[in-house]
Amino acid sequence: MNVTTVWKGKRAFTSEGPSGYAVGMDATAAYGGDSKGATPMELLLAGLGGCMGIDITMILDAFLDKITGIEIEAQGTRSEGMPKGFTSIDLIFKVDGDIPDYRIWKAIQMAEEKYCAVSASLSADIHPKLILNGVDTPRP
Repeated sequence: MNVTTVWKGKRAFTSEGPSGYAVGMDATAAYGGDSKGATPMELLLAGLGGCMGIDITMILDAFLDKITGIEIEAQGTRSEGMPKGFTSIDLIFKVDGDIPDYRIWKAIQMAEEKYCAVSASLSADIHPKLILNGVDTPRP
C-alpha cells in the first residue's frame, strides 16, 4: 500500500492512498497550525475505530439485521515524554439491538486479536468495553 502526503503550507498536509480519498491534516495552534484538519493522532484513533468496526460487522454479518446501531469511542492516553505516542487506548463499543452480549464480545476479541491490522500495528495497550442497549456489559 502506498499513501502520498503533500505539504499544504504551515503545518497542513493532505494524504491520499489507493482508495482515492483525500484526508486533510493540520496541527493545533499550540503546535503552529491552524486546526483546519484532523490531527494525525485523531486519525490514528479513527483508523482503529474504523478497522475494529469493519471487522466486527464482517464477523457479525449474519446478525446485522438485529443490530440497530454501533458507535465506537476511542479514548487514547499519551505518554508524558517525547514522542507523545499512545500508551493506552480504551475502546468503548456502544451497540444497540437484539443480540446477545457474548456474540459481540467474541467479535471484539476476534477483531482485536486476529483481524484488525490497525490494532496489530500499535504498541499501545487496548482495553475494550461494551455498552449493549445502554447497559455496561462486562467481558465474559
